[in-house]
Parts: sequence; structure tokens; C-alpha cells
Amino acid sequence: MSSHRDASLPDVQSAVLSAEQRRFLQCARVGHLASVDAEGAPHVVPVCYAVIGDSLYISVDEKPKRTDIPLKRLRNIAQNPRVAVTVDHWDEDWSRLAWVMLRGDAAVLTDGAEHDAAQAALRERYPQYRRMDLAPLPVIALRIRVARGWGALDGQPPP
Repeated sequence: MSSHRDASLPDVQSAVLSAEQRRFLQCARVGHLASVDAEGAPHVVPVCYAVIGDSLYISVDEKPKRTDIPLKRLRNIAQNPRVAVTVDHWDEDWSRLAWVMLRGDAAVLTDGAEHDAAQAALRERYPQYRRMDLAPLPVIALRIRVARGWGALDGQPPP
């Protein structure tokens, strides 16, 4: 399954994300992708991500995985493209808790300008990806339709 945009991706501000939510996502390092299969069974996995405009990108990487069938998250997206990603910050001081949840439809990109721009952004964000051959691997593109946030998104407890 391949879906990509024709234009290259500028690093633009999002119309969906607030500036505070965007900063929070840029500072955080891990998110959790939730997808569901055709029967509605949930599947949640930790992910590395990059945000460009109103899309969040997740690359399949070279870490060991089964090769006899596609990843569950990719199969789920093929069956039901509605997904969510939650990024949170935990602290023993509960006044510092925060999270951002993004919802939308996902597409699996197998090539093209958007695929390549997403992988470049992920390599810049995560040095571990610089040693991997990501080019032939798919990218999940979450088209953010709804962004919700809560708590100390700026890292500071409320007054």
C-alpha cells in the first residue's frame, strides 16, 4: 500500500497543533501508536516519530522483526486507517504530568518525496537511524485531524 503527496514537505507550522503542543512533541523522544484490526482489537507499540506540518511520521526500522508477515501495525492500518499516537511525560511530581494525543488517518508510504523527507527528519531526530538503511522501508504517515493536550506541556508545573 503506497500513498504519498506530490509536493516536497516544507517544515511549516501546523494548523492543528498549538505551538505548546508542537514544542512538547519536539522535546519528547517516544510516543505510543495505537491501531486496531478489522475486529476492533487494539494494538499499541512504542515508536520514534517526527512531526512535519500536520503529519506525524514513524518509520519501520531495521530492528529485528518477523519477515514472514507484515508488521501488525501495518496490517491494522491497511484494514482500518484510524490511529492515535500518545506522547506523555511522567514525573513523580504529578503537577508536572503532561500528554498530547493525536488522532487521524494513517497512510503507509513506500517511496516518494514525502517518504524520503520523513526519513530525513527521523534521521536528524534520532542518531540511531543514521546507521540504518531506512530507504527501502515503509513510513507511517499520521494525518493529524485532532490534537489534544493536557498538563504541564511546557515542562513547568502550573502556578
